[in-house]
This record gives sequence, structure tokens and C-alpha cells, in this order.
Amino acid sequence: MLVKELAACTGIKKKTLDSYLGKYGYKPSADTAVSIARALGVSVEYLVTGQVDKNDRRFSSLPAHLQEILDLYEQLNTKDRFILLSLAKLLKNR
Repeated sequence: MLVKELAACTGIKKKTLDSYLGKYGYKPSADTAVSIARALGVSVEYLVTGQVDKNDRRFSSLPAHLQEILDLYEQLNTKDRFILLSLAKLLKNR
């Protein structure tokens, strides 16, 4: 999702979102973090830590093979996560 799309979804100004994503790493308020997390379909914990909460009931009921994929995904760096997602999309569309 582009920053301008996230701004449109959340009602948060693009400039403000840029300040959270920039090199100075400004931190959003709790309410703002919740808005961003909801728009992205992730938990606030994921935004902060990059880790999936395995106690989250959305994930605890997943089949074992999907849990394993999530575990592996968490161990990858950002570049490799992007590659994995791209590969999954290619496989889906073939």
C-alpha cells in the first residue's frame, strides 16, 4: 500500500505518515497506531515488533502448515519477505 493510500484510508495526513516512516522515526500516538494497524489489517503489536502474536485467536486456529509458514516468514529479513510474497502471488496466478 502506498503512503498516500494509507493516508486516505486512515484520515491521517501523508506528511504525518511520512514522519513516522522517515529516518527520525517519530512515534504515533496509540490511537493513530490503532488506525494504521486497522487500515493495514495487522495488530498494533505487529506494527511495533514485526512479530505475529501467536496468542491472537486469528492465528491460533490456523492449520499447522500455515502456522509453520508464519513462523518461517517471521525469521526472514524484509527483502526476503518481499520475495516470498512475490513468489506466492506468482504461484497463485499461474
